[in-house]
Amino acid sequence: MAVLFIAISFLLMVMAALTGWKAVGAELSEGAEHAIEAIGLLAIAVVSLQISQTIAEEEVIRDAHISAPTRVRRYLSRFMVVVVVALSIEGLVGTFKALHEVPELLPHAASVLVAAGFLLAGWGLFIRFNKEAELLEPEAMEEAKSEDVKLEEKS
Repeated sequence: MAVLFIAISFLLMVMAALTGWKAVGAELSEGAEHAIEAIGLLAIAVVSLQISQTIAEEEVIRDAHISAPTRVRRYLSRFMVVVVVALSIEGLVGTFKALHEVPELLPHAASVLVAAGFLLAGWGLFIRFNKEAELLEPEAMEEAKSEDVKLEEKS
């Protein structure tokens, strides 16, 4: 699975390079739209690499099972980064398109950005409540920290 995320990340990087190249010769408004889309693709590619790293660390190197609150928070946080960044970039691109082409679609683009905001707020609440659960199991936090040190020593 980690290798698949890496392959998709490289594919996204190629797509971002092609999209960025379109921005070079385009008109100003269209070029800005292509540049923002290329940045979004690169951001998603980087996050895809982070997810592959998470999978490799948690499932292969540590052979860990996602059950402790600390592991759940770490794993879910890396996934939520992908979703929130992707939605934010899509909302931004949708806003540019709506402003320049079809202004009637601006509420749709705004709703995507509002959804990204709700996801971000929900994610923040999850982290806050998960932090309290971590305090109930301090040994799981210590175990995760010790595994981090072991993982850094291997690198």
